[in-house]
Amino acid sequence: MKEKVKVLISEQGIAKRVDEIAEQVMNDYKGKNITMICVLKGGVVFMVDLARKIKQTVEMDFMDISSYGDSTVSSGIIKIDKDLENPITGKDVLLVEDIIDTGQTLTHLHRHLKAQNPASLRICTLLDKPARRISDQISPDYVGFVIPDEFVIGYGLDYAQRYRNLTYIGVLEFSEDD
Repeated sequence: MKEKVKVLISEQGIAKRVDEIAEQVMNDYKGKNITMICVLKGGVVFMVDLARKIKQTVEMDFMDISSYGDSTVSSGIIKIDKDLENPITGKDVLLVEDIIDTGQTLTHLHRHLKAQNPASLRICTLLDKPARRISDQISPDYVGFVIPDEFVIGYGLDYAQRYRNLTYIGVLEFSEDD
């Protein structure tokens, strides 16, 4: 099986959209400290780029949640592999995701974070794939791009831990060996 990558969103397109989201976030959190929570590993590139554009106090924490393994399809089983290091009670929290696919992981995570009583909890995702949505109880406050139902990689997103270092978002295509 041969793998090929087709560019879906360019490096320049991502940079422009990150700037726009940072402006929205700064307006919405004016005068507040922001606690950004990143869902590892896919969201880290996006969160770091976004945090560098925000011109106010930002704290960062990380969670590791699994539902894919090495597959291209979510297993539907959500497991918290690493929880927050610092309490978020009374804090203004921005949850940063790489992609919202079925919505199951986000629904589970939102419930988990809400139980910790943050002052506010907003969701920012780089990519939204509504065609795959199973759970639509939660919707993002900030969306980078709405994408079609294709398996995407790059800019932090992976396939079997590969391709995260691409500077763009691409669609992974498989073909038979010649």
